[in-house]
Amino acid sequence: MKLLFFKALWGMEGTLEDKLSRAAAHGYAGVEMPLPPVGEEALLEALLERHGLQLILQLFTDGDHVASFRQQMERAAAFRPTAIVSHSARDAMPEEEQDRFFDAALEIERRHGAAVCHETHRGRAMFTPWTTSRLLRKFPELKLAADFSHWMAVCESHLENQQDHLEQAIARSFHIHGRIGHPQGPQVPHPAAPEYARELELFTGWWRDIAAVRRAAGSPQLTFTAEFGPPGYLPTLPFTRQPVADLWELNEWMREHARERLQG
Repeated sequence: MKLLFFKALWGMEGTLEDKLSRAAAHGYAGVEMPLPPVGEEALLEALLERHGLQLILQLFTDGDHVASFRQQMERAAAFRPTAIVSHSARDAMPEEEQDRFFDAALEIERRHGAAVCHETHRGRAMFTPWTTSRLLRKFPELKLAADFSHWMAVCESHLENQQDHLEQAIARSFHIHGRIGHPQGPQVPHPAAPEYARELELFTGWWRDIAAVRRAAGSPQLTFTAEFGPPGYLPTLPFTRQPVADLWELNEWMREHARERLQG
C-alpha cells in the first residue's frame, strides 16, 4: 500500500500558483483545498497538470444540507479528485434529519462515482465518537476522514473510554488529517514538544491502526494531510498575536513523522 502525502493549502500565503508550486517542490503527491471560486476551475486544472499534483477537495454543507452537498458534489466531481472530504450536516440536527442527509449523500456519491470521506469534525454530525458510531452502524457504506483532534477536544479527554467507538472509526477511515489535539483544544503548539509526547503517541497509534486496516483490506493507497492550522488554531502570544511556531515547519515535521511511523 502506498502512503500519499497531500499539502493542505489552509493558512498558506500567496497566489494559487505560488501554493501549488511550493507543494510540488517539496515532494507532495497533491494538495487539499476547498472548491475554487466559480470561474477559476480551468486555472486550477491547468496548475495541477503543470505541477503534476493530485487533488483532494473539501466540501462544507450548510442551509439545506442535502441541496448544498449535491451542488458542491456536482462541481467537485468534475475535477476527478483523488478524494472528497466533506464537513457534513450539523451536530444539532435531530437523528432523523441526519439520517436523511447521509442517505441522500450516499446516493449522490454513488451517482458521481467519487469517493467521499466525511470528516470527524466539531459542529458536524460526526462531532463525537458515539454519534459517529451510530451513523457508521446505520450506513455501512460511509467512509471517514479521520481527524480525532476534534474528538479529543470535545470529550476533554484522551478518549481512553471511547475504545469501541475508535475501533469502528478506524475501520472506516480512508483519509487522515494529521493534526495532534489535546483535551483542551484541537491543536497542540508543536507536536515535537515533549510535554505533548502522550498525545503524539496516541494519535500516531491510531493512524498506524488505520494504515494496518487499509493494508489488510488490500487498499492500494492511504492519503494523509498534515493539517495544522494558522493563527487562531495555532496558538499565539498575548497582545502581539505572534504565532508560537512556524506553520509550514509544523506541517513538514508532521509529514516526516508520519512517513517514518506509518510505512510498512
